[in-house]
Amino acid sequence: MKRTDAIRRFAAFCSLTVFALLAAGCSDRLIVLNPKGPIAEQQRDLIYISAALCLIVLVPVLLLTFWIVWRYRDKAGNKAAYKPEWEHNAKLEAVWWGIPILIIAALAVITVKYTLELEPSKPLASAAGKEPLTIQVTSLDWKWLFYYPEQGIATVNYIRFPEDTPIRFELTSDAPMNSFWIPQLGGQIYTMSGMAMKLHLQADEPGVYYGSGANFSGEHFASMRFAAEAVPQEEFEGWVAEIRRTEPPLTEEGYEQLAKPGVADVQRFSSFPEGQFERTVTKYAASHQHHAHSGEIDTTEGGGGHVGQH
Repeated sequence: MKRTDAIRRFAAFCSLTVFALLAAGCSDRLIVLNPKGPIAEQQRDLIYISAALCLIVLVPVLLLTFWIVWRYRDKAGNKAAYKPEWEHNAKLEAVWWGIPILIIAALAVITVKYTLELEPSKPLASAAGKEPLTIQVTSLDWKWLFYYPEQGIATVNYIRFPEDTPIRFELTSDAPMNSFWIPQLGGQIYTMSGMAMKLHLQADEPGVYYGSGANFSGEHFASMRFAAEAVPQEEFEGWVAEIRRTEPPLTEEGYEQLAKPGVADVQRFSSFPEGQFERTVTKYAASHQHHAHSGEIDTTEGGGGHVGQH
């Protein structure tokens, strides 16, 4: 019997060791906990605070569970108190009801506070007084198309922007709904046809950050990845000038080909059809014919992302 117990304890120890090693091997993939921007930093803090509050309940419950099983195990000569008629203790019930209620209340207050602060459409204030850069995003099957309306260029599956500069993303879809996500810069936001969503992010330091579509969208869903690179302002301006000088334009016909289902490599375009992003949004609107003549997309900071009227 003693030998069997020893084997069981050794097996349990080995299992825990293997699990710990596997978990340690995944640490470099937890990029959500390695933020590189102000939005992602606040979201990481919310994760830590929520986890800590939950552990206040979880850890004592798990410890008490193991202690009770061990203390009141069926064993000859066990001196643990035996009270078959015991059913109520006001102090204990106050503890195991009161603490969870306080934790839930604290979580509610903290979550509401962070939710208001991290509203995606809320513009970011630059400490250096820099104006935000606008990037228009269209999710396609199965690729990402990015327009730079102020620079007049476009890219596929790759974006570059200045470090320490607020980025104003305007997002829509010309395919099934997807979710735009750069984990180290901030949370995800859905891209939906007929809608122009808004998301404000910022990278505090140079680097290449992983981006992806976080919503299942069919056969090549796993290929909907892109790189988001933050660089110094001078390097960004040089990159824009190089694209304007060396790359071909994106034409209407080229967009139609790009919008067809299929994967794509990184592409760069020196120009794109004016109003292409707005037309992508309005072509899915129920009142498209009316707004094609009398309205435009509401892309102001206070706009709700729908088609606007004059």
